[in-house]
Amino acid sequence: MIPHHEPSAPDSASASDNAVSMRVPGRDVVIDCGWGRLIFGQTFSANSKIAKILCEEANQKRDIAFYLRDPHVVISLAPHEIFLDPSHTYRLWLERYRPAQREMTRGFKIRFIESEADAEAMAELYVKRHMIPPEPDFIWQQRKTRELTYLLAEDEQSGKILGAVFGVDHYEVFADPENGSSLWALVVDPQAPYSGIGETLVRSLAEYYLARGRSFMDLSVMHDNEQAIALYEKLGFHRVVVFALKHKNPYNEPLFIAPPPEAKLNPYAAIIVKEARRRGISMEVLNEQANYFSLSFGGRTVVCRESLTELTTAVAMSICDDKSVTRRVLLNSGLRVPQQMSVPADDDEHFESSIAKFLADYKRVVVKPARGEQGAGISVDLHALDEVKAAITWARTVYDNVLLEEYVQGEDLRIVVIDFKVAAAATRRPATIIGTGRDKVIDLIEKQSRRRSAATGGESHIPIDAETQRCIQSAGYQLDSILPEGNSLTVRKTANLHTGGTIHDVTVQLSSALKQAAIAAASAINIPVVGFDFLVPDLKGEEYVIIEANERPGLANHEPQPLV
Repeated sequence: MIPHHEPSAPDSASASDNAVSMRVPGRDVVIDCGWGRLIFGQTFSANSKIAKILCEEANQKRDIAFYLRDPHVVISLAPHEIFLDPSHTYRLWLERYRPAQREMTRGFKIRFIESEADAEAMAELYVKRHMIPPEPDFIWQQRKTRELTYLLAEDEQSGKILGAVFGVDHYEVFADPENGSSLWALVVDPQAPYSGIGETLVRSLAEYYLARGRSFMDLSVMHDNEQAIALYEKLGFHRVVVFALKHKNPYNEPLFIAPPPEAKLNPYAAIIVKEARRRGISMEVLNEQANYFSLSFGGRTVVCRESLTELTTAVAMSICDDKSVTRRVLLNSGLRVPQQMSVPADDDEHFESSIAKFLADYKRVVVKPARGEQGAGISVDLHALDEVKAAITWARTVYDNVLLEEYVQGEDLRIVVIDFKVAAAATRRPATIIGTGRDKVIDLIEKQSRRRSAATGGESHIPIDAETQRCIQSAGYQLDSILPEGNSLTVRKTANLHTGGTIHDVTVQLSSALKQAAIAAASAINIPVVGFDFLVPDLKGEEYVIIEANERPGLANHEPQPLV
């Protein structure tokens, strides 16, 4: 599992890797890790020096003082600026490490950084997971040092970087008499299509340091990160009594301020509440189950439901609520929309000839309820009349009035407009699984669904419903089929996050024509916050159709764009 080669000669192995040499241990050791400094507390003779260094933390960085003998004393020297990190330390004794009992499901490989593009991709992953990233230049410059080690997980099919981990060799940094090492900043793309990436990165770094002759590998993990702790304990890590101190900065604020008193809200409401509290705006939960809350500042109060506020009029909301009305309003404003026909409730027989003609005219159609959200009841890319009729019946389980729409090929694009300005844009891709040659389709779906749910706070999962089964069967498989290794299978045609779709930020790639269309659409509906669903052949082009307007777009889906 260790990468086949190290970067180049300056990082090659030496005899000292197999036994600790007689180098003199360093004193007052601090190493720059890019995201901040790692302060080795056991090398300091004076606690006042540790406190001073933490208080001198650079802007937009996150220093960590580790292996402290007297953390309580250091805090007492600057109690208003330093706090005890609520993380646990886990240690893996490398002589006791046991490799994986079986070859793990792959589709990705572990390797060292090979290009500046790798460094940029690594930094982007940290941003995506709300971690302070090292600058790509810093990563690239450090790639040949023996002190720091970067490992990447690369998709063998696409070449995309799916995960990364960063390690520190304590012996190389300061001739550590304990001959240790440590793991920091493990990150996995929340939309990665494979399982086991995090585990493989941890194992690879452990095996790398084992080969270097190190005695142990430590890591720090938040006390409530149950999923990560379970992984580390599975790999043989054990908790040790080692504490860390950090500086009280805005990034660390959730770690040293008591948890907010509000009830648990979903990610879409929580992102707004978190930013409001950061700006000194008071908040009150009105209904936890429905995610209603109020924001108050300067004598004014606004009631919200996620990103929907009372500033959105009932008329604007009703326009978005009915997809056929949305289409007419946009069409009347000169915007491009797909062809569409309505099939009222209990009138299929009267409309059957019209349905057949619509299908004959457009060859491929979409069936969806006129009202509904989160992709419920939608069937995409239907070719046969029997399929269309079955889809109409299913759509009616969501809402009686059903729409037939011409199927338009292109990127599924969501553009968020706030205060009549484009705030963010993202392409959405349908749920896809990749075969292992061993697992059934149903098992792969369930594994992918668990990963998507964990990555989105429970908001995304792949339903096993009629639409999923139709897509699987149209590709020539059944739920109990074994998907060949490396084969990709799209199990839904809709790309909604709530049905397992993945989201990829494209804000900077968006053409001015698409931005102007989105702003014009928001003006036509006269709505202050809205998410439009476009289908476009080219993000940098001018062609588009608008298929839906969402009065309550999920802003959390577009992080790290600054939407609030």
